[in-house]
Amino acid sequence: MSITRYDVVMSPAENAAPVPVADAEEDARDLARGRALSSPTRLRVLRLCAFDARTNKELAELLGVNPGTMLHHVRTLVQTGFLVAEEERVGAQGAREVPYRATGLSWGTYVPDQTSVLMETVRQQLRGVDPEAVQMSWLGLRLNAAHKEELEERLYALVTEFKERGPDPDGDAYSLVTVLHPDLNPRAGG
Repeated sequence: MSITRYDVVMSPAENAAPVPVADAEEDARDLARGRALSSPTRLRVLRLCAFDARTNKELAELLGVNPGTMLHHVRTLVQTGFLVAEEERVGAQGAREVPYRATGLSWGTYVPDQTSVLMETVRQQLRGVDPEAVQMSWLGLRLNAAHKEELEERLYALVTEFKERGPDPDGDAYSLVTVLHPDLNPRAGG
């Protein structure tokens, strides 16, 4: 079991089972937050609201989702603290609009069945992206425990460094996914 970080980052130091919580209210809150992040649509909403506040209508259009369905996802994210409403504004046709921005709370929140959820989220994110614009690496490694730990720590430190810098005002949006997993590649003759 591992800790999922917003934008798919995992801390090697926290790559253990969550510590049991004595407080039932806190336990219920953590469970609700984990469930809220178990939806690829909601993870994509958080990505879209990470740098710019967006309305329910804008999110529905960007993700090709019915506005009523999107409202359910937005409310779930607001109730669990992952989205916060900003000041209301008047839309193009005079309607009241509420833009939402991601709080960053998802950085460090445990997600049940994270592998399936995150892989589906990535698959959805790549739909419609020019394959020539996607850079991927896939490398097989054979590492002892110390070198695996070093790799995890260095990857985590690098990704955390860029997250903590915040967005570049003149920057373009990118998505970074790294996956380190046990490889079903046994030793020859073993």
